[in-house]
Amino acid sequence: MALRLPALPALARRVLGGVLLVGTVVLTPVTAAAGFLAAAFATANIPLLALCGLVVAAGTAALLGRGAFALLGKGGVRATCVLTGVLLLAVSALAAGTILRPMPTSAAAPAPPGVSFWNLPTGSRIAYVHAPAVGTPKPTPVVFLHGGPGTPTEGIPTGGRELAAAGFDVYSYDQVGAGRSTRLSDITQYTVARQVADLDAIRRTIGADRIIVVGQSWGGSLAAQYLLAHGTHVAKAVFTSPGALWGHEYPGSAAGDPWQHLTAAQRSDRDRLDSKPRLIAADLLLQVNPNAAHALVGDREVDHWMHEMALLGKDTTSCADAAPTEAHANPQGFYSNQMTVKDFERLPDPRPRLRAVHVPALIMRGDCDFIKPAVTQEYRQTLPDSRIVHIKDAGHAISHSRPALYTALLRSFLLDRPLPAPAS
Repeated sequence: MALRLPALPALARRVLGGVLLVGTVVLTPVTAAAGFLAAAFATANIPLLALCGLVVAAGTAALLGRGAFALLGKGGVRATCVLTGVLLLAVSALAAGTILRPMPTSAAAPAPPGVSFWNLPTGSRIAYVHAPAVGTPKPTPVVFLHGGPGTPTEGIPTGGRELAAAGFDVYSYDQVGAGRSTRLSDITQYTVARQVADLDAIRRTIGADRIIVVGQSWGGSLAAQYLLAHGTHVAKAVFTSPGALWGHEYPGSAAGDPWQHLTAAQRSDRDRLDSKPRLIAADLLLQVNPNAAHALVGDREVDHWMHEMALLGKDTTSCADAAPTEAHANPQGFYSNQMTVKDFERLPDPRPRLRAVHVPALIMRGDCDFIKPAVTQEYRQTLPDSRIVHIKDAGHAISHSRPALYTALLRSFLLDRPLPAPAS
């Protein structure tokens, strides 16, 4: 049958109306998410963000739906209201089952014996462990700085008790936002300056004019920042597999990718952990309004998630044939990690000023370390009174790979004795 020309406009309107109706269904949740995120520029109140998202979604559904029904030549206001109501219910159900659905948490493990707390004048409540000096204490306590940021250790670190036996007071603490220490309500306060201020407050709290700092990974970056701010209060510094000296030069994983040796199964597990819609929403909010991210996803949720990620990757930074690393229950600190790293990457270049800091420094690097050699070498090139030790059969955690050699190096360096081989 021949198609009559007058029918073409009507058919086109029905096709266009159908397309617009499908577009209404697709675009309504998209604009709801956009409204949710856009409102975060003005507030961190999650109910208000959700309300803004629903208002934008309702406007989208009503506007596009009315146009679709007009083109289709049926329905009208009533149909538009019904469609808008159905889509708002669908958006609400989708949000409730994804970004508003809490992620798993874990019950806080009781602190093991030996954990104490400092209430610092900075406002931080810091968990720490202390190995007292045997005999007459030396005037320079040793303070271990853990990595991450936000990845604490548990108990006295490897080598700590041997240093205590040699006469050093030894301390190891959970940096603010990690472990059993304070979680900040305003996460924008997780800055390098806050970490440096906490460390100097610890020095004053333990009554030391000068301290010895031993920094692992990020702890090495923090030790360098402390040297920059308070070099006269540092007797010696040890940098173990240190992270970037200047965050702006090596942002993100540019200093080295700790995930490069994942198996296919581990990559699949990582993708599963990374793809949680609630976590993706929090990550987007971190770029817009960090405190909105914190209001949406609390510390217990993301710290548990970070712990799962740490368990997944705990052996990926060791040499291929290394023994498994023993896990512990001291919780990670997600927001401390995210915000401190972001702040670290904004800091000015510390190297010109560090070249004038004359503090004896020992740098250790394992030959399986994922951190790029140039990153480690930069410490040697910048710190005038430093020396570097290259350690075979050791990964990022030298104290785990070669505990006896690591301890001997620490002890010899701090006691001004010749370093054991291998050294260069």
